[in-house]
Amino acid sequence: MWQAHITVAAIIEHNQRFILVSDRTATGIKLNQPAGHLEANETLIDAVIREVREESSLEFIPEKLVGVYMMPANNQTTYIRFCFKGSLADYTAIPQPAANDADVIAANWYSIDEIRARRNEHRSLVVEKCFDDYLAGIEYPLAVIQSFMI
Repeated sequence: MWQAHITVAAIIEHNQRFILVSDRTATGIKLNQPAGHLEANETLIDAVIREVREESSLEFIPEKLVGVYMMPANNQTTYIRFCFKGSLADYTAIPQPAANDADVIAANWYSIDEIRARRNEHRSLVVEKCFDDYLAGIEYPLAVIQSFMI
Protein backbone atom coordinates (compact mmCIF):
# COMPACT_ATOMS: atom_id res chain seq x y z
CA MET A 1 0.00 0.00 0.00
CA TRP A 2 1.41 3.37 -1.06
CA GLN A 3 2.22 5.79 1.73
CA ALA A 4 3.43 9.38 1.95
CA HIS A 5 5.91 10.28 4.67
CA ILE A 6 5.85 13.94 5.70
CA THR A 7 9.24 15.23 6.81
CA VAL A 8 10.71 18.57 7.85
CA ALA A 9 14.25 19.93 7.54
CA ALA A 10 16.06 23.05 8.73
CA ILE A 11 18.67 25.20 7.04
CA ILE A 12 20.66 27.09 9.64
CA GLU A 13 23.41 29.45 8.45
CA HIS A 14 25.91 31.37 10.53
CA ASN A 15 29.11 33.00 9.26
CA GLN A 16 28.65 31.29 5.87
CA ARG A 17 28.50 27.85 7.49
CA PHE A 18 25.58 25.46 7.82
CA ILE A 19 24.66 22.79 10.34
CA LEU A 20 24.54 19.23 9.05
CA VAL A 21 24.01 16.10 11.08
CA SER A 22 25.58 12.70 10.54
CA ASP A 23 22.77 10.13 10.46
CA ARG A 24 23.20 6.42 11.02
CA THR A 25 21.24 4.71 8.19
CA ALA A 26 20.88 1.21 6.76
CA THR A 27 23.42 2.20 4.08
CA GLY A 28 25.95 3.80 6.43
CA ILE A 29 26.57 7.27 7.86
CA LYS A 30 24.88 10.00 5.79
CA LEU A 31 24.86 13.82 5.97
CA ASN A 32 21.57 15.66 6.22
CA GLN A 33 20.10 18.90 7.43
CA PRO A 34 18.55 18.47 10.87
CA ALA A 35 15.39 16.70 9.74
CA GLY A 36 12.79 14.13 10.59
CA HIS A 37 9.20 12.98 10.43
CA LEU A 38 6.10 14.89 11.38
CA GLU A 39 4.55 13.31 14.47
CA ALA A 40 0.89 12.98 15.45
CA ASN A 41 -0.80 16.17 16.70
CA GLU A 42 2.16 18.33 15.65
CA THR A 43 2.32 21.27 13.26
CA LEU A 44 5.08 21.47 10.66
CA ILE A 45 6.60 24.39 12.59
CA ASP A 46 6.54 22.43 15.85
CA ALA A 47 8.10 19.44 14.07
CA VAL A 48 11.08 21.35 12.66
CA ILE A 49 11.76 23.01 16.02
CA ARG A 50 11.64 19.60 17.74
CA GLU A 51 13.84 17.91 15.14
CA VAL A 52 16.56 20.58 15.37
CA ARG A 53 16.50 20.30 19.16
CA GLU A 54 16.69 16.48 19.06
CA GLU A 55 19.44 16.32 16.47
CA SER A 56 21.62 19.26 17.51
CA SER A 57 20.45 20.39 20.99
CA LEU A 58 19.93 23.87 19.51
CA GLU A 59 16.84 26.10 19.67
CA PHE A 60 15.70 26.82 16.10
CA ILE A 61 13.51 29.77 15.18
CA PRO A 62 11.82 29.10 11.81
CA GLU A 63 11.59 32.23 9.65
CA LYS A 64 10.70 31.15 6.10
CA LEU A 65 9.73 28.09 4.09
CA VAL A 66 12.39 27.35 1.47
CA GLY A 67 10.38 24.76 -0.41
CA VAL A 68 8.35 21.58 -0.53
CA TYR A 69 10.08 18.59 -2.13
CA MET A 70 8.50 15.31 -3.22
CA MET A 71 10.76 12.31 -3.67
CA PRO A 72 9.60 8.74 -4.32
CA ALA A 73 11.79 6.27 -2.43
CA ASN A 74 10.22 3.16 -3.96
CA ASN A 75 6.85 1.98 -5.31
CA GLN A 76 5.28 2.09 -1.86
CA THR A 77 6.83 5.17 -0.25
CA THR A 78 7.08 8.82 -1.18
CA TYR A 79 8.72 11.45 1.00
CA ILE A 80 7.36 14.99 1.08
CA ARG A 81 9.87 17.34 2.71
CA PHE A 82 9.10 20.82 4.00
CA CYS A 83 12.40 22.68 4.25
CA PHE A 84 12.62 25.75 6.48
CA LYS A 85 15.28 28.37 7.02
CA GLY A 86 15.72 30.16 10.29
CA SER A 87 17.99 31.30 13.04
CA LEU A 88 19.16 30.05 16.40
CA ALA A 89 18.28 31.46 19.79
CA ASP A 90 21.98 31.18 20.75
CA TYR A 91 24.79 30.99 18.21
CA THR A 92 27.40 30.33 20.90
CA ALA A 93 25.87 26.95 21.76
CA ILE A 94 27.75 23.94 20.42
CA PRO A 95 25.66 21.63 18.23
CA GLN A 96 25.49 18.08 19.53
CA PRO A 97 22.94 15.29 19.20
CA ALA A 98 20.55 14.82 22.10
CA ALA A 99 21.38 11.75 24.17
CA ASN A 100 18.06 10.08 23.28
CA ASP A 101 18.60 10.27 19.49
CA ALA A 102 20.56 7.12 18.67
CA ASP A 103 20.44 7.67 14.89
CA VAL A 104 22.35 10.97 14.90
CA ILE A 105 26.01 10.59 15.78
CA ALA A 106 27.25 14.17 15.20
CA ALA A 107 26.18 17.70 14.35
CA ASN A 108 28.71 20.11 12.84
CA TRP A 109 29.08 23.35 10.89
CA TYR A 110 30.13 23.07 7.21
CA SER A 111 30.82 25.57 4.43
CA ILE A 112 28.75 25.19 1.27
CA ASP A 113 31.92 24.06 -0.55
CA GLU A 114 32.44 21.31 2.04
CA ILE A 115 28.79 20.28 1.70
CA ARG A 116 29.01 20.07 -2.08
CA ALA A 117 32.34 18.21 -1.96
CA ARG A 118 30.67 15.54 0.18
CA ARG A 119 27.49 15.11 -1.92
CA ASN A 120 28.12 11.37 -2.21
CA GLU A 121 27.56 11.24 1.57
CA HIS A 122 24.21 13.10 1.47
CA ARG A 123 21.20 11.19 2.73
CA SER A 124 19.33 12.03 -0.48
CA LEU A 125 19.40 14.32 -3.52
CA VAL A 126 17.02 16.65 -1.70
CA VAL A 127 19.76 17.74 0.74
CA GLU A 128 21.69 19.65 -1.93
CA LYS A 129 18.51 20.85 -3.68
CA CYS A 130 17.37 22.52 -0.45
CA PHE A 131 20.71 24.34 -0.20
CA ASP A 132 20.57 25.35 -3.87
CA ASP A 133 17.11 26.86 -3.42
CA TYR A 134 18.12 28.59 -0.19
CA LEU A 135 21.21 30.12 -1.81
CA ALA A 136 19.10 31.22 -4.81
CA GLY A 137 16.95 33.22 -2.38
CA ILE A 138 13.85 31.10 -2.79
CA GLU A 139 11.63 31.53 0.24
CA TYR A 140 7.99 31.78 1.22
CA PRO A 141 6.36 33.29 4.30
CA LEU A 142 5.42 30.84 7.02
CA ALA A 143 1.84 32.07 6.59
CA VAL A 144 1.52 29.84 3.49
CA ILE A 145 1.34 26.92 5.93
CA GLN A 146 -2.03 26.69 7.62
CA SER A 147 -2.59 24.22 10.47
CA PHE A 148 -6.01 23.30 11.76
CA MET A 149 -5.25 21.28 14.88
CA ILE A 150 -8.22 19.76 16.70
